Amino acid sequence: MSLGPVMLDLEGLELTLEEEELLKNPRIGGVILFSRNYADPEQLTRLIARIHAIRQPKLLIAVDHEGGRVQRFRKGFTRLPPASAFGAVYDQDPIRGCRLASVSGWLTASELRASGLDFSFSPVLDLRNRASDVIGDRAFHTEVDAVVNLARAYIGGMKRGGMSSVGKHFPGHGSVKGDSHLATPCDHRDMQTVQMSDLRVFERIIADGLPAIIPAHVIYECMDVKPAGFSRYWLKDVLRKHLKFQGAVFSDDLMMAGAAVAGDVVDRGAAALAAGCDMLLVCNDREAAVRLLDAVPDTGDPIRSARLARMHGLHETSRESLLKSESYCTAVAEIIALNPEPELDLGFDAPA
Repeated sequence: MSLGPVMLDLEGLELTLEEEELLKNPRIGGVILFSRNYADPEQLTRLIARIHAIRQPKLLIAVDHEGGRVQRFRKGFTRLPPASAFGAVYDQDPIRGCRLASVSGWLTASELRASGLDFSFSPVLDLRNRASDVIGDRAFHTEVDAVVNLARAYIGGMKRGGMSSVGKHFPGHGSVKGDSHLATPCDHRDMQTVQMSDLRVFERIIADGLPAIIPAHVIYECMDVKPAGFSRYWLKDVLRKHLKFQGAVFSDDLMMAGAAVAGDVVDRGAAALAAGCDMLLVCNDREAAVRLLDAVPDTGDPIRSARLARMHGLHETSRESLLKSESYCTAVAEIIALNPEPELDLGFDAPA
């Protein structure tokens, strides 16, 4: 059985019998976890082991674990700083800023892999711009070269920790005021401006072999009337053909308000697949997820299956051995020192 094209969420701390049967559906390929699914590292490890035991190949298990405002697991995990913290260090000392970004990427991946998670939806590759509150300090920096250098370091650290990275939000969410969780933002810039700023970051990171991306639920009116995640122009013409991207494309949550322009959940799923998405996220609406599962075709596309299979985590290790390692203790001390003040969560249990 190959991995299906739908990723959905779970209700609580334990897998229910109903959810266990649901996850056997061949059209499901993965599970995304949220704060409501987490109590402590031991509970998380048990939950993931149960999910992974359901099928072969194992279902992908993911989480939004960027740091700062977007970190689903807190107690028992290192409190990670927002990406902008590395940008601030970079402005004073680029070498140290990149080294700390690499350490954070490794620490993030190592802690998550010790509980069995396959990957985190990170890092944010958007440029930081005062126009966007929802991105804000989740972005590394305002300048293209700084974002590229810091992202490369972070992605390399994640890879050393056994985890693939997912760049978001293609082709760039940082210059729009609206929050796609609440509405469908529109980017009014001309194509040349987008190409010379946001898109340059994705182009250079993709050239390094970026494993996966999430497109933005943003309309870039200079080129298409559809949000990027539903746009053949952005995903097939620009991403696949022009940028030569070979990785997996995960839709942003189809239940976000920014996706509503595409119709109901079945229409949204069909539009995202037609545009070029490999996996569809449907969160916080079980009824909608079931309706999509009943409607989505089980294509069995070997190329899509291969892209998704590469997202499985590597370097299995126990939490006990990780906590005892000198490299882990050093990394924790360095990263905690960057983040002395408490961070508030985004305020919603939805993909970020």
